[in-house]
Amino acid sequence: MDGDLVFRALADPSRRRLLDLLFERDGRTLTELESGLTMTRFGVMKHLRLLEQAGLISTRKMGREKLHYLNPVPIRLIHDRWIDKYTASHAAALAALKTALEGATTMATETATEAMAQPKQVYQVFIKASPERIWEAITTPEFTALYFYGAQVESDLRVGSPFVYHTADRAAVMVDGDVLESDPPRRLVHTWRMLYNPELAAEPHSRVTWEIEPQEGGVSKLTVIHDGFERENSTFREVAGGWMLVLSGLKTLLETGRPLQAA
Repeated sequence: MDGDLVFRALADPSRRRLLDLLFERDGRTLTELESGLTMTRFGVMKHLRLLEQAGLISTRKMGREKLHYLNPVPIRLIHDRWIDKYTASHAAALAALKTALEGATTMATETATEAMAQPKQVYQVFIKASPERIWEAITTPEFTALYFYGAQVESDLRVGSPFVYHTADRAAVMVDGDVLESDPPRRLVHTWRMLYNPELAAEPHSRVTWEIEPQEGGVSKLTVIHDGFERENSTFREVAGGWMLVLSGLKTLLETGRPLQAA
């Protein structure tokens, strides 16, 4: 991910406004985003293209519509680079204070119909690694233990087989699910239910899709889609911040051979 592109994209107030709109409600069409800005449709398209080039948004086709999703991973990577462990807590406290004083809005709730029809959370990251290497990192317990909160994945990756994440000591299961699709090293789909909290464990399974696409120069694009929520429930809110850290940790591990300090 090019940090210069991210900083340039964030420098423009119109582009920041588009990101704010997607934060308020993800999965918007061009027409919906256009209504939130006082500029031509062509101008909005140009800004969206620059945001997509910077990796700050991702897009998914739904029928005839092209939906736009906020991709916070590049911002998380900048955070990991520039905000060290000694200042992160102070920065978080100041950001929380600013949000409270300004009365910032939280992400709006969508209808159950929209939740079923649209991917709810979409994340993308470019990794200097082959699809085979990324697949191995996603499906091997020795790898996941280094970037997935210490969790160790277990599955034979056959359709219908269990797909679970164990705690670091393998004394308990953190997440359970079943394999829905398996096409190594390109696509993996499995269900997801978090068991470490009674409230989360009581909620129905959602779905996680991993898509790996080779790019030029030995780079691969990894897209993670977490959907299948009946509504913006506790599981949805719990994973919203977690995927950013997981994916930035995965990228750092594969590109440097070392896990993130925060992981």
